[in-house]
Amino acid sequence: MTKPTSPSSAAVLPATSIVQIQYFLYFAVMGLTLPYFNLYLSHIQLDGIEIGILSGIRSGLMMVAPLTWSLIADRLKARRMVYILLNVGATLVWTGYFLTTQFPWLVVIGLLHGFLFTPIIAFLEAFSLDTLGKDKNRYGLNRLWGSVAFILVVVGCGRLFDRIGVTSILVLVLAGCGLQLAFSFWMPKDTPSKPSPDLGLPEGLRSRGAVVFLLCVFLMIASHGGYYGFISIHLEALGFDKTFTGICWAVASICEIGVMANSRRIFSRFRLKTVLMVSLCIAALRWIALSVFTTAVPILISQALHAFTYAAFHMAGILTIDRFASDRFKTFAQALNNSIGYGMGLTAGFLVSGWFYERFGYVRMFQLGALLAMCGAVVLLKWGRIPEE
Repeated sequence: MTKPTSPSSAAVLPATSIVQIQYFLYFAVMGLTLPYFNLYLSHIQLDGIEIGILSGIRSGLMMVAPLTWSLIADRLKARRMVYILLNVGATLVWTGYFLTTQFPWLVVIGLLHGFLFTPIIAFLEAFSLDTLGKDKNRYGLNRLWGSVAFILVVVGCGRLFDRIGVTSILVLVLAGCGLQLAFSFWMPKDTPSKPSPDLGLPEGLRSRGAVVFLLCVFLMIASHGGYYGFISIHLEALGFDKTFTGICWAVASICEIGVMANSRRIFSRFRLKTVLMVSLCIAALRWIALSVFTTAVPILISQALHAFTYAAFHMAGILTIDRFASDRFKTFAQALNNSIGYGMGLTAGFLVSGWFYERFGYVRMFQLGALLAMCGAVVLLKWGRIPEE
């Protein structure tokens, strides 16, 4: 498979470099919203339940939006054009956050923005695998640029928000979305695809192996609900400042970069199922640690486990769902993986974790996450079947 390029991108940078820039910009925005947007919501006097609802909306739309837009893109063979339109819409809708702090209107803005922003990563994953051709084990070398951006943003903005306040997050996210929109016009052209007689949608993505895998993805990402939704608030309640919060997120990203940089070596040596299993077990250990320790050093050590619970699991998941899909459904496959995990799984995780945090506190919340991760490990061990490459 040759690397697809558009006339504009070919004259400026290789297709792989354009994809890496997009990862950088996308996760720069995520480095703002994931650790700090809930702090902004707390700053404008929303309670835990309202924050959980808004977080759940953003992830909940991944159950519908990526599948909808990916089907449109695959059917029209217009992945690049749809990707550009999503970036345009998401950037425009974000400006609504400047106009109100009222919870009902924040729900409306969250719904619109989520419907346009949440599909972007699934499209980007499909672009990334296309540019790699047959050497898909190098996926981590593309994806690690997102982690680099995440580190720079969470550390820099932790200090920045301590000085000028967390409300400046709105301007910074808008700037990041604007840059991502600008570079989206240089994304590579769509790769022509033909229907496959072997692994079409019914036989591949609806197979028992795919269903079991997606259930494990659901459980793993749901176990992260308390972490993604409330770790920054939890650290603040323990007395840590925003700089330490940024350092915690940065430590996690630094460790995940090490795994991603060695993606070819890891997946040449270990089976995908093995990587998924180890990651699920380590996730359970990580959440137990956060339920027990409240001092800086153990918390930072637990953050290093992000290399397994996110980086290794994520890369293995991207490669696994790709094996279940025919060429015709590559974009849809990545959208399905994101919808089940970061849509259904994270929505359930956010909502249940928000309730547990308010009702029982952080200890029970993280213990619930550990239980979900272990359930995923048991399901994968007993019923998991992944096609050979």
